[in-house]
Amino acid sequence: MQITTIGVDLAKNVFQVHCVDAVGKVIIARQLRRGRVIEFFRKLAPSLIGMEACATAHHWARELTRLGHTVRLMPASYVKAYVKRSKNDAADAAAICEAVTRPSMRFVPIKSVEQQAALMLHRVRDLLVRQRTQLINALRAHLAEIGLVSATGVDGVKALVAIVTDETNRNALVGPLRKALVPLVRQLSSLGQQISDLERSIHVQHRANDASKRLESVPGIGVIGATAITATVTDPNVFKTGREFAAWIGLVPRQHSTGGKQRLGGISKQGDRYLRRLLVVGATTVIRHARTRPDKHPWLLRLLAKKPPKVVAVALANKLARIAWAILAKGGTYQASASAASIRDR
Repeated sequence: MQITTIGVDLAKNVFQVHCVDAVGKVIIARQLRRGRVIEFFRKLAPSLIGMEACATAHHWARELTRLGHTVRLMPASYVKAYVKRSKNDAADAAAICEAVTRPSMRFVPIKSVEQQAALMLHRVRDLLVRQRTQLINALRAHLAEIGLVSATGVDGVKALVAIVTDETNRNALVGPLRKALVPLVRQLSSLGQQISDLERSIHVQHRANDASKRLESVPGIGVIGATAITATVTDPNVFKTGREFAAWIGLVPRQHSTGGKQRLGGISKQGDRYLRRLLVVGATTVIRHARTRPDKHPWLLRLLAKKPPKVVAVALANKLARIAWAILAKGGTYQASASAASIRDR
């Protein structure tokens, strides 16, 4: 009997496969060591393979596609509903095998190595920025303990660094204090250089990508946001509308409705948290500029008069996501007059 559908539960070293034929009868259910995965699938006839979208899923999807198989990646949360009783590797593989055949299942596009490399620049930069923030907070806290406090922002950090590094300063630190804080200052300087190098690489990618340059024309979406969106969204036509794209990012209300009663809460926070954060931060920047330029965003000021700023920022981030999808799916650049005319107060 020929195997037609396979569910693969990915892991670091031990993989679980669940193979069925055309009528759903289980043919093979076994574990595979990492080194024998390619050998196992090379011997099989071309089949439909389902896997949960995780850290290594795109790599295995590319490898198995080269062997002639059809690979589908699915969000793990969508597969969970098909797990029977207790959770284990065998049950997960069986659930994946069942879920991949459902006509209503939504699949994750397989990323190329180039797309993953572009996103990796963003992930590493984001990690280094968080580490830099931790170092700055630690430096401020340690110096505050001895009464040395500076203003917020970049200038305040420079002032604290000068206190630590300048031995001739009237606020010169005693030996043990300087010995403890100099490593923080050195690491802070090193992180700043590394972040700058990554940002230069991101700018190079931006200049070479027409879609990214068109996204940059949207207020609130800079180079970082534009390159992150184009690297993450491999095919904008996967989403039927801009609303679907905004919902995928997690910028729509969470629902808990029943019995004909609609109950909406805060944003769902599903989807890509990195894109969601970039869009919300960009929207916050637009709101800050709107307060100084009331003639440029009158509709935004009217909305701020009725709603809290953070609610308005999320609503604007939702709008930015819809505009970004329209530019990616339909081409063109952002047109301020046309977009402003299409926006209505809620």
